[in-house]
Amino acid sequence: MSQPPGAQGSTSAPEKWTPRLIFSLASIVLVLEMLAVSYMMISMALPAIAAHYQTTQGAWLLTSFLLLGAVTAPLIGKLADMYGKRKMLLACIVGAALGSFISAIAGSYSVLIAGRALTGLLVPCLFLSYSLIRDVFPAKTIALAVSIATSGMGLIAIPAPFLTGWLIDNHGFRSIFWFFVIGLAVLAVMIFVSTSESQVRLRSRLDFLGAALLGAGIAGILIGISFGPTWGWKSGSTLAYLLGGVALVVAWLVTAGTVKEPLIDLKVLSRRSVAFTATAAGFMYGVSGLYTMLLPMLAMTPAIMGLGYGFGVDAEGFAVFQAPIGALTVIGGLIVGMLVGRNVKPRLLLALGAASAALGCTLTAYSHDTKGLLIVFAGLVGLGMGLGYASIPNLLIEAVPPQLQASTASIVGVFQSVFPAALPVIAFTVMNNSHIAPIPLEMTQGVVFYTDSGFKVAFLIAAAASVACLAAALLLPKRIEQVKVPAAQASGEPAMATAD
Repeated sequence: MSQPPGAQGSTSAPEKWTPRLIFSLASIVLVLEMLAVSYMMISMALPAIAAHYQTTQGAWLLTSFLLLGAVTAPLIGKLADMYGKRKMLLACIVGAALGSFISAIAGSYSVLIAGRALTGLLVPCLFLSYSLIRDVFPAKTIALAVSIATSGMGLIAIPAPFLTGWLIDNHGFRSIFWFFVIGLAVLAVMIFVSTSESQVRLRSRLDFLGAALLGAGIAGILIGISFGPTWGWKSGSTLAYLLGGVALVVAWLVTAGTVKEPLIDLKVLSRRSVAFTATAAGFMYGVSGLYTMLLPMLAMTPAIMGLGYGFGVDAEGFAVFQAPIGALTVIGGLIVGMLVGRNVKPRLLLALGAASAALGCTLTAYSHDTKGLLIVFAGLVGLGMGLGYASIPNLLIEAVPPQLQASTASIVGVFQSVFPAALPVIAFTVMNNSHIAPIPLEMTQGVVFYTDSGFKVAFLIAAAASVACLAAALLLPKRIEQVKVPAAQASGEPAMATAD
């Protein structure tokens, strides 16, 4: 395959956008759109799926996706640094397509969950995408390309409810999985023909023990967090998963400090530039997950309930709230891409994004009974998300060399998975304990409604997480010095290194 513009090895890589480069970026963006829409589409199809298989274990269908993605991320990141980021990106896309195919033809609910778990290989595609862009795109396009890829994920959320409703109503819930099979297969071909493989390699051995310990530890923590509200926080199952997961992560930390070539170098993770980027990323994605979960619940509550909030909109009517979030997320990403390309520090843009999200969450907490104002406040959160999403990979590009990009970004990806799982659990635990509206369940057909003060507390929890993200951003060093890789472990240079 001929090398596209900006491919490794070309010392005359063009410094401008070309049709092939645009096609390559569009292919990557569409893969990440599939990741962004996956959780939403399955959530909407869940009632039909649960009814078909006569199961009450619908939560596993959502958890299995996130679980496998987070558990495999560190190993996939290491393999990408060692053998090629494009190879691993394509492998994850093909694996996710296979998982969707298994779900589409599943004759039992357990097989459906197995397929859905395999589709979780879409999760590592986020860090693999911007790691690959760093290596094969021309230097002057990288900041903007990375920002578009990571913040453009919000656009698909606008048409997704309409598409999902049409598919389910006309073709049944299995059409959702066939949509992913076909879409991912096409996107794999698009990336194969448009995007080169990185020539950057890390000479290292695989730390299988470390991968097993860290993966199992992450799995235990995520399962404990996800099912703690159902099982009870004091139940033996919850405590076993949580404490066991923590113990395994501690064991991984011990082994990583003793083996010669660990899965992730702890010296890299302990640097302020990496540790606080990962922390800020976790809180930013946690805010996004919690806010976008609370907002539709609030807006779809019928005003006739007399709870002091709610507009009674349906899934399609909610688009008026979702549109500004998606649009301003993209705008925030474009701002980061253009300003970082003009030497503005992503640290400052991340802080600005956290401040915008904190302001939007706080205003929502205290005023959510007027549709126009709520849309404006949601837009502030969307702008903060876009600035944050795009700043995080640009910070990692500053902090680590290309040979360590994917493996380091994979740990940041774990934070981006665990925090969005934990923050809603915290918020809903508080709401369920003290803020359930005193309405008989027979009047609501079993649906739980929350008091106005409950939503206030939940949005303030999101605001607090935004402030924590802001603090992490401000604690980043003003001048980031990139980690050095021993010459014996480094092979190849990215295209950006050859550009003037």
